[in-house]
Amino acid sequence: MSLALIAALPFLGALLPGLMIRAGRDACAAVTGSVTLLALVLLGLNAPTVLAGGVIQTQIEWLPALGLNANFFLDGLGLLFAGLILGIGLLIIIYARFYLSKSDPMGQFYTYLMLFQGAMVGIVLSDNILLLLIFWELTSLSSFLLIGYWKHLPEGRQGARMALAVTGGGGLCLIAGMLILGGIVGSYDLTVILENKEMVQASDWYLPALILILLGAFTKSAQFPFHFWLPHAMAAPTPVSAYLHSATMVKAGLFLMARLWPVLAGTPEWFWIVSTAGLVTMVMAAKIALFKDDLKALLAFSTVSQLGLITMLLGFGTKAAATVAVFHIINHATFKAALFMTAGIVDHEAHTRDLRRLGGLRTLMPITFGIALLASLSMAGIAPLNGFLSKELMLEEAAHTVWLTPWAMGVLATIGALFSVAYSFRFLAHGFLGPVRDDYPHTPHDPGPGLWGAPAFLALLVVLIGLFPMVTAAWLVDVAASAVTGEVVTAKITHWHGLEAVALWMSLAAVGGGLMALGAYPRLRAMWDATPRPEAKPIFDGIIEPLAALSRTLTDTLHNSSLSRAVAVAVLAIAGASLWAFSGGTHASGTRALLPVTPALTGVWAVMMLAALALPFFHRDRVVALVLTGVVGLLIAPMFALFSAPDLALTQISVEVVTILLMLLALNFLPKSTPVESLPIRRLGDAAIAGIAGAGIGWLAYAMMTRSPAFDPISAFHLAESKPGAGGTNAVNTIIVDFRGYDTFGEIIVLGIAALVIYALSETLLRSPAVTRRLASIAPEREGGDRHPMMLVVSTRLLLPMAMMVGVYIFLRGHNLPGGGFVAGLVFAIAYLMQYMASGYVWSHARQRYDHHVLIGWGVLVSVVAGVGAWAFGLPFLTSGFEYVNLWPLEEFELATAAIFDLGVFLCVLGAILLALASLSRLGLRTGETVNTRAFDINPSEAATLADAAEEAR
Repeated sequence: MSLALIAALPFLGALLPGLMIRAGRDACAAVTGSVTLLALVLLGLNAPTVLAGGVIQTQIEWLPALGLNANFFLDGLGLLFAGLILGIGLLIIIYARFYLSKSDPMGQFYTYLMLFQGAMVGIVLSDNILLLLIFWELTSLSSFLLIGYWKHLPEGRQGARMALAVTGGGGLCLIAGMLILGGIVGSYDLTVILENKEMVQASDWYLPALILILLGAFTKSAQFPFHFWLPHAMAAPTPVSAYLHSATMVKAGLFLMARLWPVLAGTPEWFWIVSTAGLVTMVMAAKIALFKDDLKALLAFSTVSQLGLITMLLGFGTKAAATVAVFHIINHATFKAALFMTAGIVDHEAHTRDLRRLGGLRTLMPITFGIALLASLSMAGIAPLNGFLSKELMLEEAAHTVWLTPWAMGVLATIGALFSVAYSFRFLAHGFLGPVRDDYPHTPHDPGPGLWGAPAFLALLVVLIGLFPMVTAAWLVDVAASAVTGEVVTAKITHWHGLEAVALWMSLAAVGGGLMALGAYPRLRAMWDATPRPEAKPIFDGIIEPLAALSRTLTDTLHNSSLSRAVAVAVLAIAGASLWAFSGGTHASGTRALLPVTPALTGVWAVMMLAALALPFFHRDRVVALVLTGVVGLLIAPMFALFSAPDLALTQISVEVVTILLMLLALNFLPKSTPVESLPIRRLGDAAIAGIAGAGIGWLAYAMMTRSPAFDPISAFHLAESKPGAGGTNAVNTIIVDFRGYDTFGEIIVLGIAALVIYALSETLLRSPAVTRRLASIAPEREGGDRHPMMLVVSTRLLLPMAMMVGVYIFLRGHNLPGGGFVAGLVFAIAYLMQYMASGYVWSHARQRYDHHVLIGWGVLVSVVAGVGAWAFGLPFLTSGFEYVNLWPLEEFELATAAIFDLGVFLCVLGAILLALASLSRLGLRTGETVNTRAFDINPSEAATLADAAEEAR
């Protein structure tokens, strides 16, 4: 379970920042960092097994018949990526504490960051591709929140939308590709898929799956032609940029290609698509980066180029190239995170990231310059830093790879390396070298260690990996590359490969050419500015805007605020599809005998039919329509009882009474009748559509009930296992709280959400001046001296404790006899509703002594506790335990943990209904209703008038 806990910790940690920010920014950052540190420690505890060549697995069955299980596994590749995500994530948390200003909502930032971190950890640890896809989409959503964190910046909102559109579209392709891949193998578990390379590559569906999966990976990792979204994500705060570009988000696409490398690589299709996309991205983005003036934009395009380099290596399809790709993933994470944090420091201190306004920072910010120097030289591939080691190995692999011609790949890779040297040196020269200026927007200086500590640590890793690669990195490269290739890898990383190594001369050419390019930068820049070229953003906008306009047109056409039209279209579509399906099959008469029709049943049926037929004729009178609807609903209850379903009958009666009472209370704020809005021809059409739908449903019901099912119904299992499996003789209740307790858990949450939505809507209405004026115009009608009928007031107050006792009785008997938490909650709600009906909104609401929101919250919390408690005994969520107890002088009775869950259901139901009542109470206040002070709700002024009249009569 440790892997599941590692994946869950960031999500659990996302709950804390919003609470801890009340204790201060330091406490908020400390708690957030502690959660990430704990996950990192748990990962480290599993590391020895993985480094020894083992694989750790955690299997949690959910829907095994559908192949949907929460399975996790940790191998070398997962260890590498999870370590980067959590390790750099911890540094980002520390850095962000000192980077964000006091006006930035830090709790919100850390919440988004932990959600994103959890999604990334989930991706790299997932052993089920369906689970991986869930985490994949979560990265798109959480990165959208992070990129658009500064909501006041238009470029931030646009960058977030662009990132979501591109990566979300790619995610849809990935879903299709993964489903195809799982269908080919017959399993959705990654460990099974990775063992069936021959089956996958021999399938006719290999190429469609490959293209769709690569679309998902390329969009996430910003490979050409999807590279344009990543630089626009730079509108996010620098901690976000550093995290996205070094260890997360864009690395997710690389991880996916590396994870599926054993099963997808090795074919001509893989080589040409992946290596070509990577090579083009590497060269193109490196060239663009050279001419960017914004520090973060330069680094963003350099990230795109470096990602292209790694993609190209994975595309070669050889074990050696895959090993180099893994090594460069480590190196890129260290120097790129350090560089982004350095750019953030410059922006934080100088109040600008524009290279044209910088220079001379070496003197003013020596610590920052030292960090930038080491990281930039590593990015340029200068010995003896870690970037040099992986760059040399990359050039060696490119030189021996045939792409179009034997030398094309090597030449183009050298050109890409040349531009990398040029933009790395420009970052240094134009930002830190040269004379000190006197026109900085703000006089820069080195910040405190809170800001430079994290990038300094990464710069130290750059040096250590560069000087001692076999000690500091080779062991991790070996296990990660072995997981990628499926073969044992023993990397040999050295600084010197001999004069005969072609990579040496390619590297010298790249460094020399990069220095020459930097020297000729003014002329190159003039040529760049004068050369017309396509811009990705206008192209993207040109595609999105017509699509958005088309969507708006379709939406306005199809959704014109006419509910009746929308329902008519939906009903006709369903009826047409049903008729088409019916006409395409064979039909035979049913074999099951019809039940006898008794006079009582005929009478009930006739009343229901009359009420249903009368409703269309009297629906404009709202009270009459409500009564007719209630008649139909209440008469369904005897039908349930007739077919041996007393639980459903009891529930139906309770629900119907609650619904009618609530609607009666709500009708106080509406006119008594509705106006005539439809022409007679329209009403005839509606009647025809309703008749078609009713006839179809009736025929379907008749066909189903007169035929024996083609499969054994599950009801027999529930009836047989109700007592031995759940400890109760009431099968309906055991299904609700045990066999299908998870469904019930979801339903009570939905019920609570519905009540909260009603509350929110009423709050919104009360803020509207027009609604307030309309409510104030509703004068309560009083035909007598009593504001509320005295007999009803007295009876309801006497019935309240009795109804509650009945509710308690129904609750306690529910596991063995008709009843349970749901019905008990409704009975309690009816008792409260009657108080509202008899004594008014204000009087009843003023006597509430608890918050209905809290009641719903406690209901959900109690249900969660009942479910999670089963985990302590190694049982699935919401598994109940029971025991029969003999306690003198009582007869044998049962104690079941399901009662705790049922209590949560009771609280949620009661809280939801009372919250709806509270919403009506606030509306009632706006109608001018006041609270009476005398007994039986006699209005004081009216009581005095009545007394005077009585005196005169005497």
